[in-house]
Amino acid sequence: MPDSQDPNEFEDAVVQLEDLLRHVNSVTRRQGRRILREFDLTPPQHNALVQLHRQGNLTIGELSENLYLAFSTATDLINRMERNGLVARERDTIDRRVVRVNIMPKGEELLKEVVQARRRYYEELLREVPHTERQELVTALRRIDELMSERDP
Repeated sequence: MPDSQDPNEFEDAVVQLEDLLRHVNSVTRRQGRRILREFDLTPPQHNALVQLHRQGNLTIGELSENLYLAFSTATDLINRMERNGLVARERDTIDRRVVRVNIMPKGEELLKEVVQARRRYYEELLREVPHTERQELVTALRRIDELMSERDP
């Protein structure tokens, strides 16, 4: 243990933290799905847009791997998204046999609107938390994130 705390107090903190993180994650996912429904977007479509926004154009194989989806499922997903004008398939400029998926302006705009809606949700919550507590919360979560990233890069 990093300091000389009472072992029972430490164990209690671990139990509380695990419970709280599980609950916050559950509520965040539920609220996230509610927000996605407002934009007529499914969680896998949102995840695909996020991947394409972050990483640029990807093959369906790369996308399926990043999203932990079967190749056929990713293909169906991209087909629907392409019909909705969110993404487009394009031949690779170097290897014409390779087809890449690109996010379209409509997909970028939709992703931006979803992120804004999600942030508004957090803004509403955090308005009720005093400034000092908000800073402490961010600091503590950042530290947990760092520790988790070190163990699971």
